[in-house]
Formats: sequence, C-alpha cells, structure tokens
Amino acid sequence: MHFAFTDDQKMLRDTVREVLQRECAPDVVRAVWEGRPESATSVWDTLAETGVVGMTASEASGGMGMSELDLLLPLEEIGYAAFPGPIVDTVAVGIPLLEAAGTDEQKERWLGPAAAGEVRVAVAFEDQDIVADAGAADLLIAQRGGAGYCVPISDVSVTPEQSVDRARALGRVSFETSPQNRMRDDVDMHALFSLSQERAALATAAQLIGLCRRMLDMAVQYAKDREQFGKPIGAQQAVKHRLANALIEQEFARPLVYRAGWSMSTSARDADVAVSLAKIYAGQAARFVAKEALQVHGAIGYTIECDLHMWMKRAWALAAAHGDAAYHRERIGRHIL
Repeated sequence: MHFAFTDDQKMLRDTVREVLQRECAPDVVRAVWEGRPESATSVWDTLAETGVVGMTASEASGGMGMSELDLLLPLEEIGYAAFPGPIVDTVAVGIPLLEAAGTDEQKERWLGPAAAGEVRVAVAFEDQDIVADAGAADLLIAQRGGAGYCVPISDVSVTPEQSVDRARALGRVSFETSPQNRMRDDVDMHALFSLSQERAALATAAQLIGLCRRMLDMAVQYAKDREQFGKPIGAQQAVKHRLANALIEQEFARPLVYRAGWSMSTSARDADVAVSLAKIYAGQAARFVAKEALQVHGAIGYTIECDLHMWMKRAWALAAAHGDAAYHRERIGRHIL
C-alpha cells in the first residue's frame, strides 16, 4: 500500500505551523506555566479563525467534517509548539461526541460555538475524575454509569490538581448527574465513548511526535551553539550518536501514528490495535528523545529556565495520558489471545 498525505492536508499543516511559529513562542508556554493562562487565548482564537478548532464538526455545524487522519499533521504542529489548551478534548473528542450523542438542545447550545472556538470542551471518561484543562473549559462531557452528560463548567466542581506539566491545568471534577444534562439515550453510548478514547489516544500520539521533533531540534541547535575546548559539542562523536539515535526512535514511531490515523478514518477492523501501537511507540520515542536531549544540554536542561524543561514535562505527561505503554501492551495482548 502506498500512503501519502494529500496536498490539502500538507497545506493545512503548513498553515498551523505558521500560526504557531508566529503566535506560540516558548514565552507563551512559559507564561501559562507561571499561572497566566490568558497568554494563550489569542493563539486559540487564531487557530479557531483558521478552522482548526472546527475541523471535526460537520459542515452543517460550521466545521469542515474532517477525519482522524486529517487531524494528525496539525496535531503534530500543536505538539511541536507545546500549545497549552484543550485541543485534543475539544477537537478530537468533544465535538464529534457532542455531534453524535448530544440532544438537539445541547447541540444547538454548544456545537456551533465549539466549532467556532467560542467554547472549550473537557472530557471525562468513566471512572475518570481528574481531567486535563478542566479549569480552562466551558463545557464538560462526561461518562457516568454508562450514560453521557453534557454539563456547563459553571455546574461542575473543579478542584485544581498539581501536574508535572504546569501548562495542562489538571482539575478534579464532580457534578450532579441531572436528567437535564443527560445526553441521548437512543444511541450506543458505550461504543461512542470507546471510540472517543481511541481518538484521544491517537491525537495524543500525534502530539508526542511533534514534541519529539521539537526536543530534537532544541538539542541539535544547542549542540551547534555550545562550545567546549574551542569547538561545538556537536562535533563530538558521542553527541552525534545520541542525536542520531533520537532521530531513529522518532522516525520509527511516526509511521505507526500515521497508520493508526488511516485505520481510524477508514474504520479498519484492527484500528484499536493500530492506535495502541501508535501510543506505545510515540510515548517511548518521546521519553527517549527527552532523555537524549537532556543529556546533550547537560545540567542546564534540568532547570526550569531552559525551554527544554517544559517540553520534556509535556512529553512525560502525554506519554502517560490516555493509556500508558503498559496499558496499551495489555490491550494488544488481549487482542492476540
């Protein structure tokens, strides 16, 4: 099978890349880390204006009706920039779930504004009470007792939780399962939330590939700039080997993520296995690249003043989000047996 992204998919990637290069510099990420989430608001608004936030909404709802495969390249760029915001929950999970399972009233109130970027969505799966970006969301979509609930964040109790990545703003959520917030009963809610979990894992894997690229770029640039004994440290064979191994790890994981996106968008029979493989290897690559980039930077990489620090923390957090390697290996094992 020959696989390649289309010109339109590449053009969308380039557009997102240009927006983030212009508006989401490391200073923006650092500002959110330091407790100023409003610093990223203009970036979100620009992504909404370009149509990225509404990619997965149907055209009738003000979106572009794009698939999981279409999302991958923009999500890589969002990972590369370490953009702080509920992109995965809103775009990859929340909007499709709301469109598939929301009541007419819920869709009228929330779907159009979400596609326009005016509403940010957080998603909580069954038995999950700690949610990323819960405090920054306007709407919580949650699975409780097999049913789905669409709850305004003003009706949700959100208790901040400490995160290794301070830009993710974890929150412990609780709410009353009121009938007025209940989503449709005439759909297979278990299947829809299961599909949403696959989408969340895939979207997270795509972000991890972008994080790998950025951390490797940081390490390469540092190896060029940092001099020891009169020459750049990148001239040392040991440093070259570390960078080369990091690149190999990244490039081995990338096609697995693309394959999973294709499998999801075509409803392939083994899509769940493809997603698990993508998440395992993207997480493994991100951890490996983070370690090698840290070794290249030396002691300064441990400090919060170094930009690499924020990208490493994001990589560690996302490697564990939506199923860590052990969880996905177990899933593959159950499939084989």
